[in-house]
Amino acid sequence: MAADTGEEQEELKRLGLSRIDLLYVDLYPLEKAIKDTKNTRVEVTAHTDVGGIALLHSAAKGRRIVVSHPKDRETVISWLREGKPNEEEFVTELVARAEAVVADYVLRSARYQSAGHYDGVVLSHVCECVYGENGGQAPAALLSRGTHDPLALDAFVRVGGMLPSYNNYADIDRLLQTMTHVAAAFGVNLTPVLPEVSLNKRPYIALAGKHGNVCGASVGYDAEHVLKCALEGDLRAVFGGVIMTNFPIDSSHADILLSHKMRAGQRLLDVVVAPSFDQIALETLGARKGSKCRLLANAALAHLDEKSLDASLRYRYVRGGFLRQPNYTFVPDMGSKECEHAGDASIVQIHDMLLAWAIGSTSNSNTITIVRDRMLLGNGVGQQDRVGACELALKRAHDAGHSTIGASAYSDSFFPFIDGPMTLANAGIRAIFATSGSVRDGEVRELCERRGVVLYRMKDAVARGFFGH
Repeated sequence: MAADTGEEQEELKRLGLSRIDLLYVDLYPLEKAIKDTKNTRVEVTAHTDVGGIALLHSAAKGRRIVVSHPKDRETVISWLREGKPNEEEFVTELVARAEAVVADYVLRSARYQSAGHYDGVVLSHVCECVYGENGGQAPAALLSRGTHDPLALDAFVRVGGMLPSYNNYADIDRLLQTMTHVAAAFGVNLTPVLPEVSLNKRPYIALAGKHGNVCGASVGYDAEHVLKCALEGDLRAVFGGVIMTNFPIDSSHADILLSHKMRAGQRLLDVVVAPSFDQIALETLGARKGSKCRLLANAALAHLDEKSLDASLRYRYVRGGFLRQPNYTFVPDMGSKECEHAGDASIVQIHDMLLAWAIGSTSNSNTITIVRDRMLLGNGVGQQDRVGACELALKRAHDAGHSTIGASAYSDSFFPFIDGPMTLANAGIRAIFATSGSVRDGEVRELCERRGVVLYRMKDAVARGFFGH
């Protein structure tokens, strides 16, 4: 099906064949065959389409009406019934999509046959960003792998405000990592504080982020209280930040976001992300003069649980190539044999350590995270040493006006010396969740026991939460 020439037309006529104007191909389900671990290499190879790929590629080269995806069937039928408007542009889009389908299919086969030695990805354009991380980095855009993941960024719908920026999308992705880990942690370990709260009821979660790290967070069973606590975590940092919730935003929530604890004026927010917004909330958050607040909705946020973690491989650009690694999908079970502890934590302390873990393990390491009553007090991120992270977390908590007496802390790796836990104990921390693996693990345990600090630990090789280097 190459481009038509006079010679080809004569050959078709001589053979009594008609010109093929439209081609539709359903390829063998290769990805399904690959994911089925029971299949052998021979069985996967048998499910690898060859003829279909050749037909699609040939039809694309010949600029036929080529349907390479089931979702295009009705679109093409409607287009034909309408008399083929904008034919050049429409066919070009179909041709390009067919080539992309072929490329992605062949890449999947290459990845499987080489056990990952050869890799690649085909992306489709979702939307433009005004610029990248900085004004001079343009053009920039959000691209999609077409995974059909309900929590993929291309599934978030802008319902108000400006188009999200490159940095907005980066922040949303980071908060989504934290949000899903909070939901997973409470899904695995959930024991309600209040006896009347059903075990089957998902807790409300609210996060506030700034520059890729959580600066406010809360978990509970009263949405308004949770939202207020997330803002109060660091009223200074949240200004101009990003808010994400797993519950719909109504008019009362919108008022809280703009006015809670504000001495004068209204709070500036860059992005608010939620399962949905009611009409009054949309008008309240977006109607302010000069408002640039982006409002994004995704109904899947209301249904997060331990199965919501992103299990796809993660890639990071480095000069000349990419780094590739599995995603961070670990979730601690505080009641498991793998979790050894000195002292017994209360239910509230367990919840606090879980929230601190979900925040700290998805923040820039080294990180120490401090939580009390399921509310973030201070997140000490991105430090070169662990005691410095302790000091920063305490400073952020105290600068925000919080008392750290009776709070719980999380460390994203083990304490190499006793100075870190001593700093926390001196500030009133009464429970710590960390990893083990230091030659001074015994000294750390002895210090915590002496100072009345409950210590929960899991092996560093299993539970270490370094993130965001």
